[in-house]
Amino acid sequence: MSEKINNLIVRTITGVLFVAAIVTCFLKPTAMIFLFALVTGLTVWEFTGLANNLKEVIVNRFLCTAAGVYFFLAVAGYCTGMAPATVFIPYMLTVMYIIISELFLQAPHPMHNWAYSMLSQMYIALPFATINMLAFQTAPTGEVSYNYLLPLSVFIFLWVNDTGAYCVGSLLGKHKLFPRVSPGKSWEGSIGGALFVLAAAALIGGVFIPEGGGLSILVWMGLGLVVVVFGTLGDLVESLMKRTLGVKDSGNILPGHGGMLDRFDSSLMAIPAAVVYLYTLTIV
Repeated sequence: MSEKINNLIVRTITGVLFVAAIVTCFLKPTAMIFLFALVTGLTVWEFTGLANNLKEVIVNRFLCTAAGVYFFLAVAGYCTGMAPATVFIPYMLTVMYIIISELFLQAPHPMHNWAYSMLSQMYIALPFATINMLAFQTAPTGEVSYNYLLPLSVFIFLWVNDTGAYCVGSLLGKHKLFPRVSPGKSWEGSIGGALFVLAAAALIGGVFIPEGGGLSILVWMGLGLVVVVFGTLGDLVESLMKRTLGVKDSGNILPGHGGMLDRFDSSLMAIPAAVVYLYTLTIV
């Protein structure tokens, strides 16, 4: 009993510190860039470590991690207007090197190495980098402004969804959402979480933020729904990955919460989906 209480305390403290770090980092653009560059590096390092545990898979952890962090910083520099498009050239050369190097390494299954190396970039580095597209907007005049609200709202919606889904699922959950991958999730919990998020989005757009931060209540609710759907899919994708790799947690860097992938799995799908949603609205 005491061990369970200790685990709960550790998990609670870690969760509070995690939320505090995410929320406060968005107050300053440099803090946001620094923290998520670090998160990108740690997550890529964790993922490539899991990949290297597989038989006959050899991924260059250092190079993949350095490439992921560089790509995040390159996108940040480009979105802020501080770096030209040529900032991506070193990243492209690194990706080319990762592919070409397999000609000389004599690995038993080079395609496996390519696949996991590229997946570390497409599944982790790219989604994290798109948070810069939410945070920095360029006006027609070319002036770049920083908007903490949009990227922060994605995480708020994810947290509200997790809380709502857990509460409703614990009380009413009967029908499994995806039993093969995540038997703990239910349709009732998912719908309940979505309703909580829609309410939170309506409050943000109509009450807490003056004039909805430039977005209507319906747009905020649409954003909330996009985050719920793709956040849930991101969670299921990571669950499938862990089942494939045969691990319970992706790591142990966060006491009581597992690894970086365990904490950011939902956001890896929700952030780029939010970007697509909001950018599509500016086109249509």
